[in-house]
Amino acid sequence: MDVLTSRTIIHPTDLEATLGFYGQDLNLPVAREFGTGPGRGVVFFAGGGLIEVVGAPRRPDPDPDPDHRSGPPSESPVVTLWLQVRSMEGAVAELAGRGVTLARAPALEPWGLLEAWVDDPDGIRIHLVEVPADHPLRRDQRELDAGVGTDRP
Repeated sequence: MDVLTSRTIIHPTDLEATLGFYGQDLNLPVAREFGTGPGRGVVFFAGGGLIEVVGAPRRPDPDPDPDHRSGPPSESPVVTLWLQVRSMEGAVAELAGRGVTLARAPALEPWGLLEAWVDDPDGIRIHLVEVPADHPLRRDQRELDAGVGTDRP
């Protein structure tokens, strides 16, 4: 599987305290911010990796397993791993060839990313993510801010 980037996602119990800890106490620079209100999130640079702090829990699994045989309960985990892959189709095929069962098949999310989920042996959820070619994460935001490539004056 060709992993391009990764990040650790934290769903804190106290969003403001956690943002303060990573932003002020640890003094980590902000890579990007998204959303508003209790569902907002901040991605921090952390050396060679990224830490994303997201306030609102993600929605429950679409097909929760009441016996939790396929992974953790449908409530949001405190920590999730995010692995950006070059090709979702290739990653899923490679994992299937190794006997890895998906916790959720690939789906296009409302925020425009193609995601599939797998769980590690301890139940830690791993989001496999493909960023489509037309997604804003694929564009240099400095160009957009400067009006390059747009009709803005």
